[in-house]
Amino acid sequence: MSSAATVERWLAWRYLATRQREGFISFIAVFSLFGVALGVATLIVVLSVMGGFREQLVGRLVGMNGHIVLTAQEGTLRVTPELLAGLAARPEIRAVRVTLERQALVQAGGQTRAVSLRGVRNEDIASRGIVATNIVAGDAAPFATRGGAVIGDRLRMSLGLRFGRPLTVVTHRVNPSGSVAPRYVDYEVLASFHTRRWEFDSAVVFVPLDLLQEDLDLPADAASSIDIDVLDPSRAPELAGLLRDATGLRAASWQALNARFVWALKVERAMMFIILSLIVLVAALNVVASFTMLVRVKRGSVAILRTMGAARATVVRAFFLAAAGIGTLGTIAGAALGLSICAALPALGRWLSSGAVRSSPELDFVATLPTRVSATEVGLVLGVSLLLSLAAAAYPAWRAAGIAPAEALRDG
Repeated sequence: MSSAATVERWLAWRYLATRQREGFISFIAVFSLFGVALGVATLIVVLSVMGGFREQLVGRLVGMNGHIVLTAQEGTLRVTPELLAGLAARPEIRAVRVTLERQALVQAGGQTRAVSLRGVRNEDIASRGIVATNIVAGDAAPFATRGGAVIGDRLRMSLGLRFGRPLTVVTHRVNPSGSVAPRYVDYEVLASFHTRRWEFDSAVVFVPLDLLQEDLDLPADAASSIDIDVLDPSRAPELAGLLRDATGLRAASWQALNARFVWALKVERAMMFIILSLIVLVAALNVVASFTMLVRVKRGSVAILRTMGAARATVVRAFFLAAAGIGTLGTIAGAALGLSICAALPALGRWLSSGAVRSSPELDFVATLPTRVSATEVGLVLGVSLLLSLAAAAYPAWRAAGIAPAEALRDG
């Protein structure tokens, strides 16, 4: 380690040390450090909370379907064992589910409701996380053996249904004469789920795929869609294109199916980052102001150093290290503060909502305060903060380089 570097760091520390004459300037520098730290912490916390909400929204948006939905080019999809085996063999695919969906009416206790009737295989409902992990009552285990139904809990309550009681499903059929006649089928209610998403909990009914095919007079390989979960949801559009070419079916990714919503999330994320970055920018400007004032106060000291043989570069680096040190320390402290707050937010959410009656899914969604700390986002925040801090340090250092020793000593 060279003696010049040691001298520059010692000078930087001396410039940051409080003296009676420039105590106000050091006071501003300290508050600039706090400003950078709070700006960085705010950015990390807000982006993490937004990321957590975004992750939950996307999970609910994908919901009952999948990251990729395959449908027939026209008419009913014919699902063959070869097609399913080929899809399941692809390393990018995590799960393949077959769905037969129809709009129907359900009747119970004198009440009638419109629902989305979905025929699924037993293994598919067990692997569908949004349902399997949110069973709140009953038992879905005998789904395939007893010909029962698994329904949204809000739908069950609105119909006044008890488990083990029949649920009448009303569909339609076309008679040989061409007329349409209603078709009534009873299913035993086995279990109910509560996903905290209204359109699922109040209007979705799962029944065994083979029974629904039989009730609708459809062949055993008939389906509405094949729902696919992939390992990396961000690659869903790319994989949808590959599956479209490989199978000849229509393939739509969850981004394409919800294009407006996904675009709105991206715009909101970018705008929030830009707006909150202004907090760090203001703190960086405070660094510029405080160290520009410090350069003016230290004109005499700098002049003496120059007359004693100190190079101009030594003075520049000393002031640059002092100003950049404030920004760097503020960035590190802000990152630690922001990550600590993110870790404490779920517990804070539980405490804030402990006395509330969380009867609505919207309130429960907000009260949980979900967070998702992204290493990429945190790195971007730290990079922007350090860049602004170094840019703020450059101007005072440049001003210090312009001090003429003779003029500074003459002006006293």
